[in-house]
Amino acid sequence: MIHRRHLQREVIAASLLILAGFIALFGFFDLLGELRDVGKGSYRLTQAVLYTLLILPGRVYELMPVAVLIGTLYALSTLARHSEITVLRASGLSTWKLLLILFRAAGWFALAAFLIGEFVAPAAEQAAQTLRVKSISGVVAQDFRSGLWVKDGPSFVNVKQVMPDGTLRGVRIYRFDADLNLLAVSDAAHGEHLDGANEEANWRLDEVVSTRFSNGRASVEKLPSMLWRSALSPEILAVLLIKPDRMSVMSLVTYIRHQAENGLRTDQYQIALWKKLAYPFASLVMVALALPFGYTHSRVSGVALKLFGGVMLGVFFHMLNGLFSSLGVINSWSPLASAFAPAILFMLAAAGMLWWVERR
Repeated sequence: MIHRRHLQREVIAASLLILAGFIALFGFFDLLGELRDVGKGSYRLTQAVLYTLLILPGRVYELMPVAVLIGTLYALSTLARHSEITVLRASGLSTWKLLLILFRAAGWFALAAFLIGEFVAPAAEQAAQTLRVKSISGVVAQDFRSGLWVKDGPSFVNVKQVMPDGTLRGVRIYRFDADLNLLAVSDAAHGEHLDGANEEANWRLDEVVSTRFSNGRASVEKLPSMLWRSALSPEILAVLLIKPDRMSVMSLVTYIRHQAENGLRTDQYQIALWKKLAYPFASLVMVALALPFGYTHSRVSGVALKLFGGVMLGVFFHMLNGLFSSLGVINSWSPLASAFAPAILFMLAAAGMLWWVERR
């Protein structure tokens, strides 16, 4: 029991130390990157620092597996250099039991990664992007020069600007029938979501100009305001501020359902969803990958070499994650396979190295 606590404490402490160093380094470079925009609009150094702090939870989520890998490598290499690993193995501690101990330590990081990725990072990322864009241009979201384009049932909706309070500016709705004949085009200066809206309408559009087409003729009607029923919500529109891999599981599920109901492709978001579920287990894969290196005695220079190798393995893991995600979208691979393939490949590599070490 004592040796388990000792091993877990060493791995957790080293991993947290590495993670803190990574966060400080990446936070510094993120802040340097923001300095070029300081002075634009109302974006000042205070906003740049706040923006950097808000995106740090996302950095923690991204870097946690790499920190666990390097921290475990350092802890095991230090224990091996002091012959503690040799003593434990001579006392009857098998490789499988040692791996289970490391899994228990990595389990805390896996749990933390899930909680941060689901509840902290998405909200902080959205707040960061809202703060940044609002300070620089006063607009929350504007994907293209013509604004946002969203399919909503039989209609196509173009929104020029999504404001920080969730209101819309410059709304244009193209409504079609089942045969894709254009029925009407409605332009509204403003749009506001109605809290506690009924089933008939959940938006109020102001300063509306509606053009209807019937039997080859067009009629124009001007209205001070009108009610509009749409599957769109401020939550769905807010999704457009965040990259798929930074969204929460619930946001991804909601957006995938909305896209599917409108006959749009969901591959990218389905892969992001499965990656979100698979990513916490990356910490378990990392400790398994680090274990074979802990069986070798090393001087200080050897420890440094292992740490460098850990950094390279972590970088390769991130590259492989991005590569399989892109290939999955391009080639229409199974989202489940695209998301779990890097972790499975690394776990197989870890199993192969452990088998080789055991045979020596």
